[in-house]
Amino acid sequence: MDHEALRRQIDEFVEAGNYHAAYNITLSALNECRRENDQGGVDACIDLIRGIVDRLADEFGSGRSTGGD
Repeated sequence: MDHEALRRQIDEFVEAGNYHAAYNITLSALNECRRENDQGGVDACIDLIRGIVDRLADEFGSGRSTGGD
């Protein structure tokens, strides 16, 4: 998998505010990496997902963190 091409594609969706597409494409890529036993790819996809969620939280969140506790 071309991780840089994936990152560019995801960045375009995030910049356009299309978080749903960015997340779904990244999750699909993560699943592909898992099937291929590509741990580096899985880790890269997890990093992308974290970035998407962080950006979404920054844009729409109230600034309060629930922390999952």
